[in-house]
Amino acid sequence: MRRAEHIRPVRLGPRSAVALALLSLVGLAAFGWPLLADPGSGLAHSADAPWLFAGLLPLLLAVVVASIADTGLDAKAIAMLGVLAAAGAALRPLGAGTAGIEPMFFLIVLAGRVLGPGFGFVLGAVSMFASALLTGGVGPWMPFQMLSMGWVGMGSGLLWQRPRGRAELVMLAGYGVVSSLLYGTVMNLQGWPYIGGLSSGIGYLPGAPLAENLAHFVAYCLATSMGWDLPRAAVTAVLTLALGAPVLKALRRATRRAAFEAPVAFSDAGRAGL
Repeated sequence: MRRAEHIRPVRLGPRSAVALALLSLVGLAAFGWPLLADPGSGLAHSADAPWLFAGLLPLLLAVVVASIADTGLDAKAIAMLGVLAAAGAALRPLGAGTAGIEPMFFLIVLAGRVLGPGFGFVLGAVSMFASALLTGGVGPWMPFQMLSMGWVGMGSGLLWQRPRGRAELVMLAGYGVVSSLLYGTVMNLQGWPYIGGLSSGIGYLPGAPLAENLAHFVAYCLATSMGWDLPRAAVTAVLTLALGAPVLKALRRATRRAAFEAPVAFSDAGRAGL
């Protein structure tokens, strides 16, 4: 019998895995096009790219969610998704973005760990969507936030499964630090090219060599967002170490009781009693 903690409500099939990989590739292009565009191309000077990607990403997210749902997101998994997404959306306003205090990150990391990469991706994206509606943070940046948070949940589900106990909490806390910093970095990359009034040392220079723009971007992150990214990473690590054990236990107990992989069967005795 498969160990209960390895039972996942969503298992990525070949179709959903391919859809998720394609979405991730498009997402990388959506975030990184300012650095990757040929200096001589029109894309390096285009103001339409953010709107193009902002319109494209929700469609691709919908395709990925539909593909994952088609491979096993049953009623029990949807119910758990709804509860956890509501909890994540409720946690985000607690910090209101103040100094990077965003407690929803630790929940996404722990849920992705227990429930797997497919569920973690959907949970991250749906939680960010719900929290944006709750806080009024709807805008062209929202699809990028959904994709980034989806990556956070998916990455947690892809971590090494063997560690348990204190070693598992330390691993998840370390992942929380890295993913929190990477989230801030990629979201900086999404907005950096379109912020006017930046000094020449940190602003995006259309058509400039990659090395020059990369140096400007690093300086931009250090000057503007590190004060939010580091506290977010610290809060995620502290909450994971302090509350991770009971939360992981509760999630695993809920997964066992939901019996996601138990086949549905009707006994003859049950039919006779009808």
